[in-house]
Amino acid sequence: MENTGGCMCGKTRYKVTGEPVGGVFYCHCNDCKRQAGSAFTIGAGFLAEHFVFEDDSHVKTYVTVGDTGTNMDRVFCGNCGSPMFSKTSLIPGVLYVKAGSLDDASWVEPPVEIYTKDKLKCAEIPSDITRFEALMPME
Repeated sequence: MENTGGCMCGKTRYKVTGEPVGGVFYCHCNDCKRQAGSAFTIGAGFLAEHFVFEDDSHVKTYVTVGDTGTNMDRVFCGNCGSPMFSKTSLIPGVLYVKAGSLDDASWVEPPVEIYTKDKLKCAEIPSDITRFEALMPME
């Protein structure tokens, strides 16, 4: 499996190969919500040795401390702020690519949610709501 991805402005691009390891999940922790600016984030674990930036000149890292007391490196594009991945020493050699940064995330189907204690009520998406494939009609 090969995946490519990048940031909103296009200055930070990457390629990651291999099958996901370490899980594919929804994360509801407060730090991930703040980083994503959303109700949750979706991470997919890959071996760090299989991840490469095309150009890392705009890559920045912000370090937070998780509830375990260990550092969480949050890697993002320093030009537009788009998150690329997170990694922690709790799971050495694995980084968690942000699904929203993948060029094609159609294969992503997380079977797990973590930090549900911090989950927002609105993060439940009822199956019976009205849905639009694109922007809803402006009437």
